[in-house]
Amino acid sequence: MALTLAPLEARLVACLIEKEITTPEQYPLSLNALTNACNQKSNRDPVMELDEAMVQQTLDGLCRKHLVSNQTGYGGRVTKYQHRFCNTEFSKLQFSARELAILCELLLRGPQTPGELRARASRLCPLNDVSEVEASLHQLSVRDDGPFVVRLAREPGKRESRYAHLLGGDIAATDDAPDAPSVSASQFVPEMQHTEALEQRVAALEAEVAQLKAFVASFQ
Repeated sequence: MALTLAPLEARLVACLIEKEITTPEQYPLSLNALTNACNQKSNRDPVMELDEAMVQQTLDGLCRKHLVSNQTGYGGRVTKYQHRFCNTEFSKLQFSARELAILCELLLRGPQTPGELRARASRLCPLNDVSEVEASLHQLSVRDDGPFVVRLAREPGKRESRYAHLLGGDIAATDDAPDAPSVSASQFVPEMQHTEALEQRVAALEAEVAQLKAFVASFQ
């Protein structure tokens, strides 16, 4: 698969796909709306704090790659953006509704188990059970124009293996999963460290708030 997206490109493309499905009446998106979508605190991992300049720079790069197009005339003044990544007349990539929902969630949240994907991707496409997710993951892993997903090595103590998208580049496979490509979760240590840092920051802020509350209460 020749297509490779940088992390910020993946976030922008995924947000455009998501909003096209969930809020079609507000799609295409303005720069402000897309920035808010990228920084959304729900359905995102990691949570980002991008400014409009950074989003605009990434959009410009995606436009040069013909993965995003900008449109004027929506309201007469504001430029709006729509993806050309897949399922359009401009792209050879065509996914089923289930495949697109699963791939979008992997782009938005990172590696996930089939059970997690069923719960989270159901907002984008009806998924009745985990077997439907597993079937779609298999198709995404064996497509002639792919693969688009890979199964990670199961973590110790975990019942299910996680899957990751391959749109950020190839991930070296191991031999412990003969029916699907597999890779150690250690490939994603930087993302895990980022999440842990955020959790520590939140814990520190909560502790400060508790101290302030106790200080105020002492004067009452």
